[in-house]
Order: sequence, then C-alpha cells, then structure tokens
Amino acid sequence: MIRKHIPDVAGRPVTSPGFSGMTARFVLTRNDGCPNYALRIMEFLPGGHTSFHRHMEEHEIYIMEGRGTCLDGEKQEHAIIAGDVLFVGPCEYHQIKNTGDGVLRMLCTVPLLSGKDGTSTTPCPDRYAQPA
Repeated sequence: MIRKHIPDVAGRPVTSPGFSGMTARFVLTRNDGCPNYALRIMEFLPGGHTSFHRHMEEHEIYIMEGRGTCLDGEKQEHAIIAGDVLFVGPCEYHQIKNTGDGVLRMLCTVPLLSGKDGTSTTPCPDRYAQPA
C-alpha cells in the first residue's frame, strides 16, 4: 500500500504550449508502482487553462474545488463546478478553463499506456481529425 498526503506532493508548473496558470501534482504514477492508472491533481489559477488538445489517454475527472468551463470535442462549452465529474475519451479534444476567482482543483486519472509513467500523454494518430 502507498499512502501520500496531497499537500506533500510538489506541484509542477505545466508549461506546454497553450497552457497557462496550471500546476500538476503527480500523486500516484508508474514510478510509485502503479501498474494501470495514474492519479493526478491539477490546479488552475484564476484565468488558467489548458490548450484545446487531445491524446490517447482517456480522463476520468472529479472537480474538487472551484468553477470553470470544459470545452468538448464539438467546441461546446460546459460549466463545471465542485462536485462535477467528467469523462474525456481517447483522442477526444478538450480544454479546461478556470472562470472563477479562486483555484480550480481537479482530480484526474489516466491509464498508463505503454512506455508512459502518468506524467505525460501519448499523441493521437493522424487519422483522428481536428474539429472545424
């Protein structure tokens, strides 16, 4: 068994293109001995956001704190608040934005695909087209 206290796990600023004001806490990863899934806490400062992106890993997301929006693959924007859950399928375009005055905090699980440790994602094959 592994036990961690989330505040003790250092946050890493996410500096990928199109991301702003976001920190990731990689709470449980392959490096901890997890064989199938990684558990991450993503934190967004007010106005923080991801890019409109996609990857092979699905997401199961629980909004722990704050409010924001989620842009889906059809570019439809959905309000999200603490207590909401989201499923983002493999290669489904998505974007998360913090529209509140405080931190938007979410718990996010991803499967550990071949060669991945839970701190990065796998690009989608070109056969998945970007929405217009």
